[in-house]
Amino acid sequence: MVRLRIGILSRWNATCGISLHAELVAREWAAAGHKVVVFAPYPTSAGEDWHHKLIEGAEEEPWVMRCYDETDEPTGGRIDIEKVLSFDMDVMVIEIYGRLPARSLGRLVRIVRSRGVPVVGVVHLTTPREFEPFAGIELNAYVVFDRRYVDEILARYLPKERLARVKEIPYPCVKGLRVEPRRPGFASGKVLFFTFGRQPPEEYRDYLDALDRLSRSYDLVYWVIRSDGLLRVEKPWLVQWRRRPPLDEVYSYLKAADVHLIPKSRGFGKVVVSSTVYQTLAAYVPTVIPDGRYVETIPSDSDGIGPVVKYKDLDDLTEKLRALIEDDGLRRRVVEEARRFVERHGSDRIAARFVELFEELLSQPLRA
Repeated sequence: MVRLRIGILSRWNATCGISLHAELVAREWAAAGHKVVVFAPYPTSAGEDWHHKLIEGAEEEPWVMRCYDETDEPTGGRIDIEKVLSFDMDVMVIEIYGRLPARSLGRLVRIVRSRGVPVVGVVHLTTPREFEPFAGIELNAYVVFDRRYVDEILARYLPKERLARVKEIPYPCVKGLRVEPRRPGFASGKVLFFTFGRQPPEEYRDYLDALDRLSRSYDLVYWVIRSDGLLRVEKPWLVQWRRRPPLDEVYSYLKAADVHLIPKSRGFGKVVVSSTVYQTLAAYVPTVIPDGRYVETIPSDSDGIGPVVKYKDLDDLTEKLRALIEDDGLRRRVVEEARRFVERHGSDRIAARFVELFEELLSQPLRA
């Protein structure tokens, strides 16, 4: 195998799907023997965004360079271009998201491509309006997680010749969680429902209402770990922690749970995936999430059962949670479907598909 020198411009070691995607593929590349350098944002500017919080206790790898400002204005912000160019790379990957400094990014891409280095953009943008500032930046390849990104976003801006450069590479799953379950004492003898993250408080409402109903029939506890303030709710079966723990700690709690509840909006009007799903499926705990755009490309039967359990409304959620408590066969089925999904979308396989794309680009004359 040819060892490549790969540069990747992205968020890093932060609590968001952009960072997670970069971390999963970049660490696989490094483990496979490729030389990787990450160009990440300065925490001060990135931290102004609700989605970006640095992970507690995460140690910065020596191959991470903090070298750009995030911005809400396409003409604002700045990339330290000389710092990026100090790495002699074979290929460059850009995780494209809305707070990148578009004008400075365009200048960087032109210089990198003029040096014979192909540039690959991974599209995290969710609406045509978000993509507009980046439409004029010509790349050698565009990677999307599924066809929706082409049909609903890219096709509105890119000519056919550039649309032909689009590759579908699914979002990667975390694999091989080597942590021991850590079940808290307060959950002893109870059915343990678990949620972590910092979704808007209103997105927890369905779970709180459904568990309120079920608490009349079952001895249960709902354990919520949030980093942005506790929910303003008090229930005898609700336990809340305000923390942003490292992932291995989160996984140890998740693996000890009976059901994983993911608060989400339906995502209507956007093209989105749930990075939390891909981050946590390998815990092999039944995962429940609203049936909406975040999971519409994850297969399920007509009742919403698949690698995740999708629910339509509060009554549907209540009955599905009841079934997960009582029906061991259903639990086993959901976990087995999650295993198969993780195997197909594992970070090792996804990272290898990117390398295949890099090798394909490097074998071709560079487009001007």
